[in-house]
Amino acid sequence: MQIYYHKIIATALFCGLFSGTINAEATDIKNGDSSTLFSTVVNPRIPSKVTFAGQTVDLDRVDLFERLDRELTSMAYTHGNTLLTIKRANRYFPKLIPILKKNGVPEDLIYLACIESTLNPRAYSPAKAAGLWQFIPSTGKEYGLEVNEFVDERYHPEKATQAACRYLKNALAKYGNWESVAASYNAGMARISKELDAQKSKSAYDLYLNDETSRYIFRLIAMKLIMENPKAYGYRISSDQLHTPVRTTTVEVNGPVEDWTAWAKSHGISYLTLRDFNPWIRAKSLPNKTGKTYRVEIPLADDMLRSTSKTHVYNPAWVVD
Repeated sequence: MQIYYHKIIATALFCGLFSGTINAEATDIKNGDSSTLFSTVVNPRIPSKVTFAGQTVDLDRVDLFERLDRELTSMAYTHGNTLLTIKRANRYFPKLIPILKKNGVPEDLIYLACIESTLNPRAYSPAKAAGLWQFIPSTGKEYGLEVNEFVDERYHPEKATQAACRYLKNALAKYGNWESVAASYNAGMARISKELDAQKSKSAYDLYLNDETSRYIFRLIAMKLIMENPKAYGYRISSDQLHTPVRTTTVEVNGPVEDWTAWAKSHGISYLTLRDFNPWIRAKSLPNKTGKTYRVEIPLADDMLRSTSKTHVYNPAWVVD
């Protein structure tokens, strides 16, 4: 019983102190002095024009300015996801951007993967979209990816990027501009084609669409602006905080694998490491009745330790040191 009364007294004292603090803060605000209560919030500067995929977008138009303002403000202060995307980019941009270039896709389209998955190769959405580029199963298969219970190449960073290039080039042939291509990546080609025809327009910038798709192209631009110069938006990242690239050796598998765990152990790695570096493996076995050749990545031991791996900064603008 004594303990009970002590709790009541402690609660009363706390409430009194808390109430006093609130009253004091309310008085400060009423008197116009909130400098000690809140951190300074800086609105991101919106440029007069931006360039995306080689095209200059003039933001003198009120609606375009405000649409970018919304996305840049939101993304700049979504610290966790934005930070992770920048740090992961140090590992994935060196692999993915050369694939875009080889296929004639502008480098800026890499920001599709950034906003789709925050560059998490194991990303999976409620709509059953998977991987860095967030393909749903039917679209993945349509653009050449194997998708089944044993192998799902939507989770294969390089193969999924190649499939994304095929989609993007197909869409460009249809629309002739990258903003409409980007909108179609979000809403589907059928929807964007229908709206372009119905609204007598040639560009997704001029379309009235659902909120998510209307925002999509400006999310890409906002991500580009931040990742080109994170320091301008308050991000302070040191080189040792970036996710380092990990070199691998490749082992070809052209037959069935009864047990991937045993296979991994026989190649000097754990099953965890096997799945981390080959997220396209989706089960503990591989029937492979057709004798297809799969390339399995095995990480180099030195690169698996921070103390022995080599620091590599893909873009010096990302770091402060």
